[in-house]
Amino acid sequence: MKQLKGIAFILILVLSLMAMPTDAQVSGDGTVAQRLDVMRDKLERMRRSLNSAISVIKEENKSDKSKKDDEKKLNTPLGRLVALEKDVSRLQSDINGLRSKIDRGDKYERSDLDGFEQSVAELQNRVDTAQIETASARAGSDSPVGKPREKKKKKKFLGIFGGGGTDEYEELIGSVSPGRDRELFIVATREIRKKNYDVGRLLFQTIITTYPDSAYLPMAKLAVGDSFYLEGSTSSLIQAIASYQDWLTFFPTHPLADRVVLKIAESEMRQIGLPDRDATRARRAETRLKALLQNYPNSILKTDAELRLKEVQDNLGLHNLIIANYYYNLSIDQKKGGLKGAQSRYREILDKYPDFSYMEEVLYKLAVTYLVEEETDEAARYFQRIVSDYPNGEYVRRASEQLELIGATVPAPNPDRIKVMPPEQVSFFQNFRNQFFGIYPMTIDKSGVLMSRSFDREKFELIDQIIENQGDILQNQIPQALTTVISQRPQTSQPDQPQP
Repeated sequence: MKQLKGIAFILILVLSLMAMPTDAQVSGDGTVAQRLDVMRDKLERMRRSLNSAISVIKEENKSDKSKKDDEKKLNTPLGRLVALEKDVSRLQSDINGLRSKIDRGDKYERSDLDGFEQSVAELQNRVDTAQIETASARAGSDSPVGKPREKKKKKKFLGIFGGGGTDEYEELIGSVSPGRDRELFIVATREIRKKNYDVGRLLFQTIITTYPDSAYLPMAKLAVGDSFYLEGSTSSLIQAIASYQDWLTFFPTHPLADRVVLKIAESEMRQIGLPDRDATRARRAETRLKALLQNYPNSILKTDAELRLKEVQDNLGLHNLIIANYYYNLSIDQKKGGLKGAQSRYREILDKYPDFSYMEEVLYKLAVTYLVEEETDEAARYFQRIVSDYPNGEYVRRASEQLELIGATVPAPNPDRIKVMPPEQVSFFQNFRNQFFGIYPMTIDKSGVLMSRSFDREKFELIDQIIENQGDILQNQIPQALTTVISQRPQTSQPDQPQP
């Protein structure tokens, strides 16, 4: 059995090393590759949005000969958008060049990466401003709502897929008409539910950048965050956090604010690795969950947040325990020093994570370090706590023996702790799977705030209620549980309800 465990440990160690991320962590959010993916995604959305707006203005200018040179004039709406599209394309090319350099293993300056992120942020502000300020040039007096939309033949659908298809949303994105914000919201919801996340995001983003007075704008901003969260890749989760945080900045007192804070925490949790990996995401998740419990003490999500906080803190506690045990083995087993390093880490767990699942081990090993230093009173204090608070644990017999050896009192078990059992042991195959895939088991709801991860057309969700309400949600319409589903959908659904 011992041989089998030894072989399993070596195999798991090898797999852990194989699973280590190849991109070095940098000062920004995510690895170098993830940061580049986020920038490229933002620029691609900007480019598509600008091209749709440019196409609409060109179509409107066709019959006006006096405007045929507007594309070359920076003081015209068309010229301004064309110039921005060129800036976006240039920056895309520069970032793709950096990505190629990294893929080839060539040297590059880390400052270039930070500079590109700054450039993308500044360009995003310019594009958003231009979209709002040129909206009047793309505006029509008649509302197209309820009228069929002409599908124009294009080379690529929104510049994303294939050739020879129809760009059915170019006019929807590029033109500005009364009532169009509602249509955009409905169609965007449908596309997200069909898992066309890029298309749905672009449609929601059009409401934000083109209809600043829309009643749908707050929920469109929130739905953008949901689209990233539902997509679920690491780069998408990084952008989900940014989008949700941006929404909270503008709407901190909205009835859905506590759910958004929880989604930020869960976005971090979905990126948490095994306890022997970097603990940055776990610390961020802990901070978010504590903020949720502190700022929303009466939230219906309190129980859910407490459960997640316990799991996150167990991950952080295990991270410290691994380091503490390294110093413990170095000093106790190998007699090479490191005793103070072990003590400081064990005490940190005691102070920061009082509900840590493996606290019994922490207490026992901390007590042993004090025995080595001949501080028997201090050691007895921790041995007594094991006997009192962990009567069913694996260290209770050894703790009692140590107390008898040093002549200290062996306390009776705490009646309130009689039924406390040690944590369940993870099976060999489950542990192997977790190590192989780098998974740390946690309770995470992978649905968004407004939309569920797996859309069921029989369910009526928060986003459906928002469409029915013409743009918002009332406090009494929010489920009193962590779910996006309000009820079963009525037998005869509204004709404008989004369906996949």
